[in-house]
Amino acid sequence: MKAKQIGAIALIGIFLGSTIYIGCNDDQQSKKSQGSQQPKETKKEITAPTFSADTSYAYVKKQVDFGPRVPGSESHTRCGDWMVSRLKSFGASVIEQNTNLKTFEGKSIPVRNIIAAFSPEKKNRVLLCAHWDSRPFSDKDKDQGLWKKPIDGANDGGSGVGVLMEIGRQLSLMPTDIGVDLIFFDAEDLGTAEFAKDGEKEILNDGYTTSWCLGSQYWGKNKHVPNYNARFGILLDMVGAADATFNKEHYSMEYAPDVMNLVWNTASKMGFNALFTSEEVEGVVDDHFFVTRGGIRCIDIIDTRSQIMTMGLGGYKFANYHHTHNDNISIIDKNTLQAVGQTLMQVIYNQ
Repeated sequence: MKAKQIGAIALIGIFLGSTIYIGCNDDQQSKKSQGSQQPKETKKEITAPTFSADTSYAYVKKQVDFGPRVPGSESHTRCGDWMVSRLKSFGASVIEQNTNLKTFEGKSIPVRNIIAAFSPEKKNRVLLCAHWDSRPFSDKDKDQGLWKKPIDGANDGGSGVGVLMEIGRQLSLMPTDIGVDLIFFDAEDLGTAEFAKDGEKEILNDGYTTSWCLGSQYWGKNKHVPNYNARFGILLDMVGAADATFNKEHYSMEYAPDVMNLVWNTASKMGFNALFTSEEVEGVVDDHFFVTRGGIRCIDIIDTRSQIMTMGLGGYKFANYHHTHNDNISIIDKNTLQAVGQTLMQVIYNQ
C-alpha cells in the first residue's frame, strides 16, 4: 500500500499544488464519473443483521496463516482458492479475472481479481472492495536485513478482506433488496520499493505513477461483465488496527461526497465517531482512484494519521506498522472490525 511522497514541483504540475502521498496512480479520474447514480434516499431505516467481529477476525487470521499473499507464490494461490470456495459457499456468483502484469522491476506476475456477485440479476447494485495481496517487501522496517522479506499484511490487505468475507456470509443468511458485488483486487501492494535503484524508480506516465494498484487498474479497463454499473463503491484498506483513524480522504470527498457523508453519518449514528473523524486529509491514490476512473464513484475507508497542514488540507502519514513486519495478527482489533463492518452493513441494507 502507498509508500511514496511525490516532490512539490511535480505535484504542482499534476494536482494543482496539492501534496499527495501515494503508492499507486494513473491518469486523472473522470470528473465525478458521469452516469453513476446517487445513493438512494431512505424513508424508514432498516436495522441490519449483526456483523460478527469474531468471524471477521477468524477470516483475517486464516489469510495470515497461509503466509504472505504475494502474487505468484503458493500462499497466494492457496488463499485465493480458499476465498473462492468460501464465497461460493455463501451462494455468490464468482468470477475470476486472471492476467499477467509487470511490476516496477519489469517482472511479469500473475494477477487474480476475485469478484463475488450477490443477486447478480438485480440492476440496482453497490460495490464493496478491498485488496487481497500482501507486500513482498518490508521496506519501512528499521532492520534493513528484513527489507526484501514479504510481510503478513494482516491489516494492509487482510483486514479489508476479513470484513468483506463476513459481509458475504451475512448476505447469504439475509439477502438485501439490492445486488451487492464484492471485489477483491490483486497486486495492489507491489509498487516501487523504498530501496529501489535509480533505474527502478517510479516512471512517470503523463504525470502519474503506475506501479501500484495493478489489479484495480486492470479491472477499471476490463470490467468483469459487459456494461457493468453500480450506484457507488466503497473501498476498505487497513481497517482493522486497534488505534485506527478514518479521516475523510480528499479524492473520496471530491468525487463522491454524498457517498462519503452517507457512510460517515451512518457511523456517527451508530456511535463510531472516534474512528470516523470529520477531518479531511490529502488524497490517497488507492484502488478507489481506479474504480472511479473506470466509471463507478468510489470512496476509501483507510487508516490515516493526521500530521501537517498543506494547502488547506490536513496532511497524513500511515501508522508505524505500515510496510513492516509489525503488520501481523497482533495489531488486529475486533472492535475496529466491528465498527467498519456494522457501518457498511447498515449502509447496504438501507439502499
